[in-house]
Amino acid sequence: MASVFDVAKYILEHYGSMSAMKLQKLCYYCQAWSLVWDDEPLFSENIEAWINGPVVPALYMQHKGIFKVQPNNISGNSALLSPVQKETINAVCDEYSKLNAQQLSDLSHSEAPYINARKGLAPNERGHNVISIADMAEYYSSLPENK
Repeated sequence: MASVFDVAKYILEHYGSMSAMKLQKLCYYCQAWSLVWDDEPLFSENIEAWINGPVVPALYMQHKGIFKVQPNNISGNSALLSPVQKETINAVCDEYSKLNAQQLSDLSHSEAPYINARKGLAPNERGHNVISIADMAEYYSSLPENK
């Protein structure tokens, strides 16, 4: 299985540098659609429901303090991704990268996996609740496919 660092490196190499927030949301959506299209997670790292939307804490620790993330800021190896994984990432990023970071954050806030993980937390309350793979698979499989 690939790591979130491999996925992030691939996204940055193919879609250019971007804000840390946008990179986090694209990794989230890549994971979500991999569950639907490929019947397996793209990476093993947990995704948490933070105030500004889904965040992979392990990836955050690598780009912490960097607003615009460059490929050389991420330790991953995109060559470790399979052709199927790259196809999924490309399909997701071709669609979702049209949105800016705030639009991606707003979109994720309106969707069940994030809402479910934030239960019991106030809108501006920090939390480390994990967005479950099961919730992601169930919710995104109910949406029209666009791959």
